Amino acid sequence: MLILISDAFDSSLPERLSVFGEVTSDKNRLSEAEVVLVRSKTKCTKEYIDQAPKLKLIIRGGVGIDNIDKVYAESKGIIVRNTPKSSAIAVAELAFSLMLSTPNNLVAYHNGMKQGEWLKNLKRTELYGKTLCLFGIGNIASKVAERAKAFGMKVVAFDKYVSSSPVAEMVATPELAVADADYISLHLPLTDETRGMVNKALISHCKKSPVVINTGRGLCVDADDMVSMLSEGSVSWYCTDVYPSDPPSPDYPILGCERVTLTPHVGANSEENLARIGEETFDIIDELKKGGKI
Repeated sequence: MLILISDAFDSSLPERLSVFGEVTSDKNRLSEAEVVLVRSKTKCTKEYIDQAPKLKLIIRGGVGIDNIDKVYAESKGIIVRNTPKSSAIAVAELAFSLMLSTPNNLVAYHNGMKQGEWLKNLKRTELYGKTLCLFGIGNIASKVAERAKAFGMKVVAFDKYVSSSPVAEMVATPELAVADADYISLHLPLTDETRGMVNKALISHCKKSPVVINTGRGLCVDADDMVSMLSEGSVSWYCTDVYPSDPPSPDYPILGCERVTLTPHVGANSEENLARIGEETFDIIDELKKGGKI
């Protein structure tokens, strides 16, 4: 068996996986590979899959599989798996860090100090007593909810496919979910339903001007609407780790906005998470190999 590691994984993974066969990072050997490991950079399109006639398994290290044409892969008898639990803590901690940085003015304070400014007149606000609205209540969002409740926040959530949660009050519609929100945190896959879901129409239902945090998918936010909402004040701040492409196009409108905090898609890039992804990847291959599926 040839295992192709196409994107960045923990450095210990090739040696661990060598018990299953040969491991390579040489992308020119795609045509020989029976297993391909990807993260976000490699796009497993129909054209990509057609270059791998021996392929039996694609594993995406992380949450979601929207960089894989799952329907086409499975039509070719290829198993598609991901590692949804491994990234939960790392992404949740980044989302919560972004949520903490905004009311505490960390970026402004830091830049002010570096520029010789003493911004004592720039007041902080607290998370305590504020309302957090989560879109999606999967592994990551649940970890965010646990941390928010530890800070004394009220947590509500909307998830079309989940009716109850031990960590959040589920709300029936997106419009009701955002009504009282001080903070909105997005943890959604990109689908036809979620594309551009955060837009002027949705935010018009907010009684306050919320901070929006996006560690899910960049295209779940309508970028042009977000620019307008930031300008007019209906959204007070936008924090994002995700974009339509990695890196975003230089003309991506949010790059030029004020009142934004931007990170370069590093939600899953903790050392601990890369190790967990490697462990989950090993277990998937082991399970399928023992079951005779690869």
